[in-house]
Amino acid sequence: MGDRTYDLTIALGRVALRALDVTTRVRGAEHLPRTGPAVMASVHVGYPDFLFVGKAGLEQGRHVRFLCRHDIWHSPVAAPMTAMGHVPVDREAPAAAYLQARRLLRAGEVVCGFPEAGISWSYTVRSLMRGLPALARETGAPLVPVAVWGTQRMWSVGLPVDGRKPAPSLRRGRVVDVSFGEPMRVAPEDDLVTTTRRLGHVLTGLLEDLQQRPEHRPRPGERAVWHPAHLGGAAPDREAARAWDSVPRAALAPTWGPGTEPGGRARLR
Repeated sequence: MGDRTYDLTIALGRVALRALDVTTRVRGAEHLPRTGPAVMASVHVGYPDFLFVGKAGLEQGRHVRFLCRHDIWHSPVAAPMTAMGHVPVDREAPAAAYLQARRLLRAGEVVCGFPEAGISWSYTVRSLMRGLPALARETGAPLVPVAVWGTQRMWSVGLPVDGRKPAPSLRRGRVVDVSFGEPMRVAPEDDLVTTTRRLGHVLTGLLEDLQQRPEHRPRPGERAVWHPAHLGGAAPDREAARAWDSVPRAALAPTWGPGTEPGGRARLR
């Protein structure tokens, strides 16, 4: 597979991150196996997430193949994305992407997807697709949960200002954290709904641990639109975020995170 292209892209990315003085901190990388197939399920909080999750995978010597929105393949980056082994996903017809990801896993590769199928406007773990747990169940590959935080301050979703969507921030000195959770084993008889709900709880724990680190908290009195409402930020809460979140119909509604009862049921309003 196009590992030369991958290595060149990594080298260019490192130059860019050094220019921006970005500090990347990785915890739990040992949970990603050094050999053999693995399915990574990452939260999605900013457009550059894949850069940092992929960089974290390198700590285990792995080139991560990402499941990405198919419309990226209509841009100038299509050729290198294909050469690097990434997989286009049409959310309305995901079967082809599933089959391609399954082939990669059976060849011993690491495949990473964003089961929220988009960036969460509330910066909480929103509804999840069941495709990644299904791949882990069918192939026997471990399902490795991943959280990333800090990229939302570099480039993420947001309401247009003066008719313009939020632009990338070139501010220097950002800190991005990537945290790997313990691998989840999905047995052939395991129920996908139950497994996906378990994944949602694990991802929420990993993400909130990063969000509550002192260096990521808003300053007193700061209107932090880049931080979740339930942790003191000014991002829209889960209820308000529904107006902007584009969630596939097949996604499993949260029983995890803010707005759910301790027993895991959605809180009635």
